[in-house]
This record gives sequence, C-alpha cells and structure tokens, in this order.
Amino acid sequence: MNPTLSRKRIISCVMLNLLATPGWGSLVARRWVAGIGQTVLSLVGFGLILVWFYKLVIVQFYGQMSGSVTVQPVGYIGLAGAGLFALAWFWSLATSLTLMREASQVNVDSLKLFSASQVKLDEAGTGRALAALPQWKRDGQIIARTYEFKDFPAAMKFVNAVAELAELAQHHPDIDVRWNRVTLALTTHDAGGLTTKDFALARECDRQAG
Repeated sequence: MNPTLSRKRIISCVMLNLLATPGWGSLVARRWVAGIGQTVLSLVGFGLILVWFYKLVIVQFYGQMSGSVTVQPVGYIGLAGAGLFALAWFWSLATSLTLMREASQVNVDSLKLFSASQVKLDEAGTGRALAALPQWKRDGQIIARTYEFKDFPAAMKFVNAVAELAELAQHHPDIDVRWNRVTLALTTHDAGGLTTKDFALARECDRQAG
C-alpha cells in the first residue's frame, strides 16, 4: 500500500480509471507498471477504433457513393480495438478494486491509531516515533510541520480535511494558516507531552497532504 495516498485521493484515482481513461488513475496512484500497461492498451485500442471508423465510414461509405472504392472487410480492426480497450478497462478495474481495499484499510488503521493510548512517551519512544516522520520537528513537548500548497484554496482544503480527522480522533492540533502555508502543531495536553496519538494524527495529516 502506498502510504502517501489519502482515501479521497484513492477514490479520485478509481474514478479516473473507470470513468475517464483506463490507466490514468493507476498512474496517479503510482502503480507505474499497471498504469503504463493500461494506458498503452487503451490508447492503442482507441486508435484502432478510430482507424476502423475512418476506413468504414469515411473511405468505404463515401467511396461507394462515388463508385471509386470497393467494399473491403474492416470489422476485424474495430473488434481488435474494442477488445484492447475492454482489456485495459478490466485491468484498470482490478487495480481500482485493490486501491479501494487499501482505502478501507487506511480508514481502519486510522481508527486504531486514533484510539491509541494517551500515556506520555519517554525520550526513546519519542525519538523512534519522530524518526518515522522526518518532516516533523520537535520543540519541547510539541511536534510541528509546515505544509506548502499551490494556493490558498488548496491550503484551506487541507485544513478542512485535517479538521475532519481531528474530530474523528477527538484530538485537535494548533493550526496556523499563512496563505498557501499551513503549520500544524501537536501535543497531548492531558498527558503532559507527546503520545502515540500525536504521531498517529501526524501520519494521517501527511496522507491528506498527499
């Protein structure tokens, strides 16, 4: 499972795969082999369908009207194109189902992490937890990270996602917004310092930033 993908991002990838072009969602989800294979098959299949349409409708139909072209079998081209496109779509469906299972697992893992103990971590435990989150910095009994986005609406979208997570966890970070920059600060006041709950929420915030 790719830990950088949020549940919402996974759903977007599935929609791209099934409703846009097979393989695009897989590429966005960083399933490179599947994504490239699906995209190539879908584009080749679509290209063959266009060739079939051109030969059947443009060349032969109008050619027969003018009497300059004889009928030739071209149905196999369309069938080949449709077959390749269908293969790409079903392959992308399989990848999408895998991604959806991962989205469900992310949600289950999040709930488990959010219910983590509020016992204050010792120095060794804090060090190990912080090492797994290299972009977060410690300042005493607080960990903080600044995220940078392309613009203010993108930053606010992230803030809203964090607010949903915080309500789910019943653990609320300090949030500072400066146009496209969002700084989160975490500590567990009831425990008097950092707990596993702080690091669990930090990981989920990283997933939302994607």
